[in-house]
Amino acid sequence: MQGKVALVLGVANKWSIAYAIAQAFIREGAQVILTYQGERQKQTVEELAAELKASLTLPCDVTQDAQLDALANELKGRGTVLNAVVHSIAFANREDLSRPFVETSRAGFALAQDVSAYSLVAVARATASLMAAPGEGGGSIMTLTYLGSTRVVEHYNVMGVAKASLEASVRYLAADLGGSNIRVNAISAGAVKTTSARGIRDFTKMLEGGAKLAPLRRNTDPAEVADTAVFLASDLGRGVTGNVIYVDAGVQIMGFALPALTP
Repeated sequence: MQGKVALVLGVANKWSIAYAIAQAFIREGAQVILTYQGERQKQTVEELAAELKASLTLPCDVTQDAQLDALANELKGRGTVLNAVVHSIAFANREDLSRPFVETSRAGFALAQDVSAYSLVAVARATASLMAAPGEGGGSIMTLTYLGSTRVVEHYNVMGVAKASLEASVRYLAADLGGSNIRVNAISAGAVKTTSARGIRDFTKMLEGGAKLAPLRRNTDPAEVADTAVFLASDLGRGVTGNVIYVDAGVQIMGFALPALTP
């Protein structure tokens, strides 16, 4: 990724997958720009940026079109040409993750869709014109998803539906932007112990169960997800678009575990 510029949205702390991705991009020679949401996050993200040696931090609330426009204008004014954009943003009300899905409120459903799915569309629209020209490599946009988009995962509820919408958006965006040589993909990471994941009820049990079920007999390491992001952002991934790539130690191939048979 030497000489490439990447915009990473969603770095909240050093345990987030977005942090691991930014770290891997910088390790591979990219210049990384981070965003933060509001003054409350500003100091934290600026400290993380200094630790990572990121080149720039800018404000951006992805639910506000005006802020996305301001971000794009700021980057354009600096003459920035983006090669990669990472969308690592999702949110749902805690109560909508802890009660049955059928009890999801209308407002809670709309909020999860807006922040977790529509924001990818808004980010793609704001940044596509900043991507490198097709003859100069185009660009790569990627997002983070989870198995709960296609299978019922207990307590994932409204977030699973939002992730399903996110994955459909990836395919439609890939079709729309492919003519500009912009690739759009999703990485479906296994259960990772992030701050946001702790909002899912019984998440510890999810980790324990996943490690037992996975063919590799362990949970996902954020660094594995980050290395896959490097592949998608680099020229090595130039032929991949519209896909969901699973980095979950193989959990997605499993059905249910049978008791061990004894002779």
